[in-house]
Amino acid sequence: MLSRTYRPSPELAPYIRRFYVFEASLPDDMVIEDFLLAETAFVRCLLKGDWSAETSPGEWTTAGRVPFFGANEHPFRVRVKGGFAVTGFAVRPSGWHALFGEPHHLYADKMLPLQQLWGDLADRMLAQMLKATDDAGQLAAMEAAIAERIALVQRPVADAEIAQFEVFARTDSTTRIEDAAARVGLSVRQLERRCRASFGLSPKAVLRRSRFLDTAAAMRGFSTPSDQQLHALNYFDQSHMTREFRRFTGMTPRRFANAQTPLQTAGLKLREESKFED
Repeated sequence: MLSRTYRPSPELAPYIRRFYVFEASLPDDMVIEDFLLAETAFVRCLLKGDWSAETSPGEWTTAGRVPFFGANEHPFRVRVKGGFAVTGFAVRPSGWHALFGEPHHLYADKMLPLQQLWGDLADRMLAQMLKATDDAGQLAAMEAAIAERIALVQRPVADAEIAQFEVFARTDSTTRIEDAAARVGLSVRQLERRCRASFGLSPKAVLRRSRFLDTAAAMRGFSTPSDQQLHALNYFDQSHMTREFRRFTGMTPRRFANAQTPLQTAGLKLREESKFED
């Protein structure tokens, strides 16, 4: 599997976390089942491949060629058949309201066609991407569509306090909610309300997920935390760690350590590579 990531233009940096490209040459009959645990909402343009998601137990559905995914509080199972080529972008929680009209919590752990949220702009974006001959052309098509959407929504100011909380959640997952609220200048209740509207989850759930992802990245060998950092990530006891792993993966820590999770692992790698970027 090949992956490439790109920073957005300075004009879109307050709203877009990252652009990315995933490609894999696989046998046509090969099926990969895995799960996602996304920290942000994201959009994927399926340039090649057959993707579906388990939207209810045992029920696998698709969302067209431009699916929108809300952030995940629980493992979101996906399936891909054959080779694929995907180009997309991740939305900063602090930029959510510049791109979408309703609060994010309405879309957490959901997948749906972007057309339901952006209308024919999603189709026009895909059409331009299919005409592109390289990554630069595809990114230009996405940037143009995002800029058009921001102009349409007319809420171009990113949430400064949520932008600060994004940094805490990404780099200090063991911080206390009360301390995080104080550091960004909000009450706990204000942080709770604005997190649900922008992250899609409560502040506590955001930090719990981040702590798990930090631990999972270390287990996959993508980070080398110091002894002090590793101690801070450790759970109270084995049963606590097992509960958290079951919550976020549906597996025990031991089973996760030995499991093949190529899609989720690729996401962990990209997260770690861009973890300390603004």
